[in-house]
Amino acid sequence: MSVNTVSARCLAAAAIAAAVVGTVALPASAADHSRHDRPAVEISAVQYDAPGRNDRSARSLNREWVELTNTTRHAVNLNGWTLSDERGETYTFRHYRLAPRATVRVHTGEGRDTRTDLFQDRHREVWDNFSDTATLRNDHRRLVDSESWGHRRHGHDDRHDGGRHDRDDHRGDGHHRRA
Repeated sequence: MSVNTVSARCLAAAAIAAAVVGTVALPASAADHSRHDRPAVEISAVQYDAPGRNDRSARSLNREWVELTNTTRHAVNLNGWTLSDERGETYTFRHYRLAPRATVRVHTGEGRDTRTDLFQDRHREVWDNFSDTATLRNDHRRLVDSESWGHRRHGHDDRHDGGRHDRDDHRGDGHHRRA
């Protein structure tokens, strides 16, 4: 064999190896890219026990709410998404886009929907004061996020924390906010 034939074979083998590595690496980087572009909406806070007198008035019911936060740089269309409790009480989002890095508060009672506040238009409480789970699902019924309170977790029972529950930050006043 001549030196040129060996060199040509080595170059061909190197080209094939580079093509194979490039093909294998491409889906991995594409997968990483799509993971960052997925809509990320989370339940960022829950006020399940309205402060003050509970008289089922619109004012009292609207002090019970769930906050959702869009953690991305892109608006997320929530049309058809649902927010529900353990009993199956369900609120369905209609014609609502959550702006980038924005938060919307979903109140239990009646009111006029705005960019930052939505209303379920209910005449009684949704969230159980002692234990419940708020579940957010997308328009394909896939779980997006959930937040529970009052259930025994890791030896801790937060049943008597005053009613306000936000993720990842217990402050002793019933306030718990996601960091």
